[in-house]
Amino acid sequence: MNLSVSCLLVASFAAAGTMPGDECSSSAKATTAAVHASGKDIVDTAVAAGSFKTLAAALDAAGLVETLKGKGPFTVFAPTDAAFAALPEGTLKSLLEPKNKGTLQSILTYHVVPGTVAAGDVVKLQNAVTVNGQRVDIRVSDDGVEIDGAKVTKADIRCSNGIIHVLDTVILPSTKDIVATAVEAGKFKTLSAALEAAGLVEALKSKGPFTVFAPTDEAFGKLPAGTLESLLRPESKDKLAAILKYHVVSGRVFSDAAAKGATVETLQGSSLRARSENGQVFVNDVRVVSADIDTSNGVVHAIDSVLLPK
Repeated sequence: MNLSVSCLLVASFAAAGTMPGDECSSSAKATTAAVHASGKDIVDTAVAAGSFKTLAAALDAAGLVETLKGKGPFTVFAPTDAAFAALPEGTLKSLLEPKNKGTLQSILTYHVVPGTVAAGDVVKLQNAVTVNGQRVDIRVSDDGVEIDGAKVTKADIRCSNGIIHVLDTVILPSTKDIVATAVEAGKFKTLSAALEAAGLVEALKSKGPFTVFAPTDEAFGKLPAGTLESLLRPESKDKLAAILKYHVVSGRVFSDAAAKGATVETLQGSSLRARSENGQVFVNDVRVVSADIDTSNGVVHAIDSVLLPK
């Protein structure tokens, strides 16, 4: 672990009453001071810092000020004014317009994790579920800590209702729904056609959230000859809908939860059993080949065979 990562952990050591060596002394002083911040809440702390004016304005436009002044606790990955300024020209101005309030809320809540996650905890994680519902990826390297590719430039700013970690870039959640994500991926063409034939497209474009175990085109290709053609006929619409609903679960179920042996009820009414074996996740006896594809209204796991209800 190099200097930047160890300095990131200074606050955690300070809170525990032990400190690393003097090689981090200058950073340690600044970060330790942050640990002993005043009793201001997250919003007031950000305003007082002076480098989060855009974030404060965005929270106000999104109607989230009172939420982040609430009891919490919350962990906020806070982009600086410079981070917001780096967005493509016109983006911020557009986001602050009343008509885009929902989109702005989605972006800002993607920077918030429930609970208090200090630097010492962050570096132990590979991801974290945000208030938005989608997950951020966490990467620790010799260059420091990154959240979805954004660098943590300062950690453990303690507030009365949580903690702030400063980011040098605004991180953006997926804005595409499950259907749009499947179409864009290019390997779910048959699934897209089946959803259309079954009249389920609008349902999977709705708010959700949903978890979809999505058979790839190759998975549909494994069905016995003539099966798919038969299912796509208008007279088979109800049967096709039942099969597709057997691949959909209410809520977001990420692969780490599935790997622990979760049993989940599908929209079809029957249950699926998830398990982990030799580092691979299986649903019933079908293998997950690509997991945790985040979408605006759920999560998609690509599977290598079509699941068939009894």
